[in-house]
Amino acid sequence: MKRLLLPLAAALFAHVSAADVPKVFAGLFEKDVPVRGQIGVVQPPEEINKYVAMVEQAAKKDPDWFRKHSATAKSGAPLPYDEKLGLTKEQYDKYLELWAKREFKPMADVILTLRQSGTDKWTIIGMGGGEGGAQVISTLRYSPKDDIFTSPNGEMKRLEDINADAESILGAWSGHEWKFEETTTLARTKENFAFGQFADKKYGIVVYRVQEISTEGSRLQDKSMVIRFPLGKAGQISENAQRPGAAPAPGKPAPATPTPAPKKK
Repeated sequence: MKRLLLPLAAALFAHVSAADVPKVFAGLFEKDVPVRGQIGVVQPPEEINKYVAMVEQAAKKDPDWFRKHSATAKSGAPLPYDEKLGLTKEQYDKYLELWAKREFKPMADVILTLRQSGTDKWTIIGMGGGEGGAQVISTLRYSPKDDIFTSPNGEMKRLEDINADAESILGAWSGHEWKFEETTTLARTKENFAFGQFADKKYGIVVYRVQEISTEGSRLQDKSMVIRFPLGKAGQISENAQRPGAAPAPGKPAPATPTPAPKKK
């Protein structure tokens, strides 16, 4: 009987521990379990740049039309074909072919750990990535009761859940998003934070962006960051493998996923 009770007790404890984690983090992070990840950008082959340049020239010729046409595209995805894009149909098809070959390019290794502070605040602690790296998200505090994140700027309100299309810059993924926005007499500030998982359920993703533009139009701050990390045991590392300020041992880079902000509301 003792042999049976011990594993049952262990299973019950694991279930209770998992239940402590707010629903938004479920399947992505376990409490106090660090995971290795990578800051990176998604880039298509360089050959695509010549087609991008052709579209940019077309946009300058008729900016009003281009602005309206851009509004018909899915967020982060290629524009629908039109002769006024400055590309022939063959060139457009080649552009789509190159777009489909975009890859996630790792830039720095990081560690992410979900921590609880007090009884009602949660934070994804980020380590590594150099100055201005993953640690920037460590300032964000989540309150399950109100379903908001609080940043040094203020409260970030929950937006509609993300369900990104496979053609979008990051590929097909789903997740949750929060946003802070404020306009003062000095500047306009936007801050977005989102996380979720790719459709293949092998990798998780964290997306952060903060933008501050003065009333004169100058960029005071503009930072974007995409972190990808393996889900489950594949990404977990032992606590004693960490050193303050150090990056984790290099892991296998993740496939397919520019570093845009989450969708704007």
